Amino acid sequence: MSLGFHKHSDGRRKLSNRQIDFLGWILFTLSAVSFVIASVGSFWAMTGSLFFLVACLVFMVPFFRNDGN
Repeated sequence: MSLGFHKHSDGRRKLSNRQIDFLGWILFTLSAVSFVIASVGSFWAMTGSLFFLVACLVFMVPFFRNDGN
């Protein structure tokens, strides 16, 4: 997994699209965890929150998968 910074020709660092995607999924996952905590005591809210959390984790699998590249 390569999430290192790339540099512009003038030496400034920039985020790659992969890094931005990964950061977005981390934020979605934190949001899902917050929804789970907030929904304690409500069956349907908890069920939806858990599905949201699992979906976020599934979308993050490609970032940790070694495709042999």
